[in-house]
Amino acid sequence: MKGRPMMSKTCCKRLPRRAGEDGFSLVELMVVVLIIAILLAIGIPSFLGARKRAKERATQASLRLALTAAKTVFTNSASSYAAADENLTTGLPKVEPSITYVSSSTPSSSFKIVSVRAATSEWAGAAQSASGTCFFIHDKGETRYGRAASGQPCTGTEALTASDSGY
Repeated sequence: MKGRPMMSKTCCKRLPRRAGEDGFSLVELMVVVLIIAILLAIGIPSFLGARKRAKERATQASLRLALTAAKTVFTNSASSYAAADENLTTGLPKVEPSITYVSSSTPSSSFKIVSVRAATSEWAGAAQSASGTCFFIHDKGETRYGRAASGQPCTGTEALTASDSGY
């Protein structure tokens, strides 16, 4: 063949592989690493958001449980919330012992610690979630639920005056 340089027959031949040298190329490994990184970038924020919501739901459940105990005391005390306080012998701990109740001036520091404010015709409670949000519940004929404004102490007294923002 005129004009074409002669190529060696070994130029394009693959060298025989030794046994056990099968594997992935660097490009294939990099693609796998990239796919894993993309999945982690999507999954981690979703997981953290779900975790925060679960902590907040636990706090809200504690408040609802405390309100149920307060309504039990209200019914048993001639329609008065006055006894639905942190008193160990006659108050909320006797009705619902799974929650720790503190006075209205003591801030809540956990979802299982509810700061309560009990009066004759109204009851309020506040609890701090593990995510740092303070939730409140207030019953005065109708029940209001909400979050306390940031920067305010998470107390039963604040729950009386907090704006109704719902959960």
